[in-house]
Parts: sequence; C-alpha cells; structure tokens
Amino acid sequence: MLRLFAGSIFRRLTKMVDTRLDAVPNVEIGEGIYKYVLIKVYGKDESNHKNIVRGYADCQWHSDIYDRSSESCKGIGLETECLGGGRIEHNPDLKLIKVYGYSQGFGKADHAETRRILLEKFPNYEIQISDEGY
Repeated sequence: MLRLFAGSIFRRLTKMVDTRLDAVPNVEIGEGIYKYVLIKVYGKDESNHKNIVRGYADCQWHSDIYDRSSESCKGIGLETECLGGGRIEHNPDLKLIKVYGYSQGFGKADHAETRRILLEKFPNYEIQISDEGY
C-alpha cells in the first residue's frame, strides 16, 4: 500500500515539473547579431529536463543572458545550468539563422543542439552552424 502511495506522489510531482517545464519557452531570440546561451532547465530531480536557447540583444555578456533566464526559471521553481554560449545572427527577411562562436565564461555551446531547438520554432528557416568566429 505504501509503495502505491509513494508511486502516486512521485507521478504527481513529475507531472508538476512537466507542467512547469512546458511553461518555459524553448526559444527566446530577437533579430540581429547578439550573444546567446544554451541552458538546461530542470526540477529538483535532473532526470526530467529540457534545453532552451536564449539570446537578448540588450545583454552585453553571456552571463547577463543566463542570469535573466535563470531568475525567470527559479521564479517558477525550476533550476538551471548553463551549457555554453556563442553568437546568433538572425535575419527574418532571409529566414536565416547563423549559430557560431563561443562564450569566454561558459565555453562553446553545442551548436548542433541549439540548431535542433531553433528548428522547432523556425521550421522554415535555414539554420547554419559553425565553430568559427567569436
């Protein structure tokens, strides 16, 4: 009986984390050229997580982007880990996004993972990745 009860509680808690994770958009980027970070978002248990892409033109440093995103996630009870950074060039007129470079503070993000996440939001775009540039 106790095992059934514990399993029920675990399923409810997992569902709550899923709901909070679903509330976090996978991508928040603007137009132009700016820095970005790839972030892992999770509940208290890291087994249920997702990666998100954030890039804000008004942030001068990768850490500024991460701090803004992390605080937003913490506000709904989620934890974060920065997986790296780089730069994004987003040209909506051409339906083109270029992902490249690295973060001096966080290291290089997995640009292939970033591309995969961006394609979910921008399926009709050409998304190029490169390890060149800063």
